[in-house]
Amino acid sequence: MQTLIVQVATTFVGDATALVNGFGRIVTHIVMAPIERIANACDVAGVLQMRRARHSHRRGGGFGCLRFLSELT
Repeated sequence: MQTLIVQVATTFVGDATALVNGFGRIVTHIVMAPIERIANACDVAGVLQMRRARHSHRRGGGFGCLRFLSELT
């Protein structure tokens, strides 16, 4: 009986986490869309397209958020 309760609780927590992450991505997309449009309109030299092409083949991994530090050098 306890294992069933624990399993239901962990499933609920996992589903709640996925729901919050989904809402976060939706809100981020809505907020960032105008900024992306402005950045694309101001990108005269095509730097953003080159940067996206270069970063598209990289994998995130555990420390994927640190991959943009290479741009600082």
